[in-house]
Amino acid sequence: MDYVEIAVPFFLLALLLELAYGKLINKNTYKLNDTISSLFMGSLRGTSGILKIGFSGYVYYQIETHFALWRMDSNLWITWIFAFVAYDFFYYWFHRFSHERQIFWASHVAHHQSEEYNLSTALRQTGTGFFISWIFYIPLFLIGVPSYVMVSVGTLNLIYQFWVHSRHIPKLGWYELFFVTPSNHRVHHAQNDLYIDKNYGGVFIIWDRLFSTFQEEQDDEECVYGIRGAIKTFDPVKANIHIYQKIFKDLSYSISVRNFYNVLTAKTGWCPDGSSEGSSDESFDPTTFTKHDPDIKPFTKFYVFVQFLCMAYAAVVLLADKNLEYDHGVILIALVIFSMFCTSQWLDAKKIMHLEYLKLVGILIGLCYLYFFSPEFFLLNILMIYFFLNIIFLPFLRRT
Repeated sequence: MDYVEIAVPFFLLALLLELAYGKLINKNTYKLNDTISSLFMGSLRGTSGILKIGFSGYVYYQIETHFALWRMDSNLWITWIFAFVAYDFFYYWFHRFSHERQIFWASHVAHHQSEEYNLSTALRQTGTGFFISWIFYIPLFLIGVPSYVMVSVGTLNLIYQFWVHSRHIPKLGWYELFFVTPSNHRVHHAQNDLYIDKNYGGVFIIWDRLFSTFQEEQDDEECVYGIRGAIKTFDPVKANIHIYQKIFKDLSYSISVRNFYNVLTAKTGWCPDGSSEGSSDESFDPTTFTKHDPDIKPFTKFYVFVQFLCMAYAAVVLLADKNLEYDHGVILIALVIFSMFCTSQWLDAKKIMHLEYLKLVGILIGLCYLYFFSPEFFLLNILMIYFFLNIIFLPFLRRT
């Protein structure tokens, strides 16, 4: 059972409570631009997850049906305990590879780009992780863990990881020895020389202690969040593809088979010219680090928030409507992605009126298709409302 859909409303409630608590004690850890960017990426991940379910689900089904050594009984509690612990073990190795090897880092980097650290960071998920993450869990199907149990423990693992993305919770004594906590996960998200590439566990920190990747948070070394070689944008599309762009660029310069192989499999940041751009080997000085935080006008912030609400609603429609026609889904996803891209440009304080006009043209094309070729009056009404909403904002945006 996928428990994440049930948990999402509680995630959002917890996010609001953390925001209110931070304001109350004058230690707010949220910024509108960063939070909106994180939630945009969470929405993208939700829609791209449909592809993962389709492809990996087929592979898992074939393995479970034809290649599993035996089948564990899902009615036994020992099966669930074993699956929960074993899943986290394989998650540790997936997570470690996702930091230490370039092609895996490309699909994970989006989660680490936030230069803040709060519960919205937990929702900042990659939209391309479905490419390779599923490979690491094949052994569990081979040894007979039922798919129902796998989905259940996998989502429970993900839900556990939500609460550790907080700066307000201190160290938790003996609990720190065995489990992932906000303190040791803050270390994981930091780019300090002392902290980088540490603490990969999802639920249990014991894997890091066993395999020498554990680092305790130090009182005299404040965590500096983000990635080395920061992209300096809130664009969720750029966030998801910029490492892939670097890989393809490096591949074009790789004149030998060895270099071609290394670009894909070498340590994160490896380049054919011998440099280490964006890797843990790159020099980092926390005293000179500055966050990407462009100043934008209050009206622009309001517009961005309205756009976020529209995109969130569209994402809910995509995930909730199990009978949505394929072509309707393509139209909605395309408009959502382009609208997110446009909105992120406003967060970056860029002048993009030409993109706003292009977005209106895209909405009109979607409306025409839905009206003339594939009538769907529910989506038609949604797009009409969204179209006129954007029209209303246009004159005000031109003044900004």
